[in-house]
Formats: sequence, C-alpha cells, structure tokens
Amino acid sequence: MTEHARPWSRRALEEGGFQGFVPFAELAGADVPLAPGVYAVLRTSGEPPRFASTSPAGRFKQKDPAVAVEVLEKRWVDGPEVLYIGKATTGSAGRRGLQKRLEEYRRHGAGEPVAHWGGRYVWQLEDCDELLVAWNPTDEDAAAVESRMLGDFVDRYGVLPFANLRR
Repeated sequence: MTEHARPWSRRALEEGGFQGFVPFAELAGADVPLAPGVYAVLRTSGEPPRFASTSPAGRFKQKDPAVAVEVLEKRWVDGPEVLYIGKATTGSAGRRGLQKRLEEYRRHGAGEPVAHWGGRYVWQLEDCDELLVAWNPTDEDAAAVESRMLGDFVDRYGVLPFANLRR
C-alpha cells in the first residue's frame, strides 16, 4: 500500500506534475517553460512563520506592498506547504507564459516596481528567501486550472492559501 502525499505539499504537487521547486533567487537561471500554466509558492519549513513589518517588494504605482503583521497572522493557514497559487496565460499578444510571469514575481520581490501585486504577502515572511517556486505547464486554460486548484484548497481548509487574496 502506497502512502498518500500530504495535501498541498511539495510531494503532492510533484505527484500532480509540478516541476522546478527552486528558490526565487535561482529562478532567473531555472529552465522555466514559456508555455502557459499554473505555479505555486511553497514554504517547506516546519517552524512557525515569523513576519516582518516591512516588505522588500517593489512599490508598484507608488503603493507600499506591506500590510500589518496582524493581517498576516490572521491570514496564515496552518498545515499546507503551499502559500500561493497563480496562473500564467499567454496574454493577448501570445508572448506571455510561466517564464515571463514568474520573472515578474521574482523581480517584484527583489524590490522592482513590477506589476505582480498578487502573492505579495510572501515577501513579508522573514524566511522568504527559502520559499520555493514550482510550475506546471498546461494545455488547458490556465485560469480554469488555477480556479479549480483554489477551489480544492478552499474545500480542504475553508480559506484561500495564505497569499491569495481573491479567487
């Protein structure tokens, strides 16, 4: 009898076809596909999270990406390793995809004023440098896959992943 992977863990995502699992700092050199798909940010540490009062993320349109530590503490979901689920579509010109979207996310976290406001709560984790990024290219509509994944997460935990602010 095989043991089932813990829901919303690295192992569960690997079994579901996700690949990568690299820290944001190594993302620029990773072989991220150009294709559309979904991606996830994971925290594999078993230690309780510690939150910073400021965020290193870029100020897109001059907006401070930081929120109060109390907000982050209330949003925290105990149990899953997955903190954020996102999608990467091809865009109207057909030149977007996982590689471009994840590069935007990385650059936003590195302090550049880039349009990746979603998932910004991860940057206030004191161990944000240890977070892993995984991706799964899909032939199916990435928005539909993301929606299904978020729905499955909510079905299990009753809330969205920590850094997902909307469905």
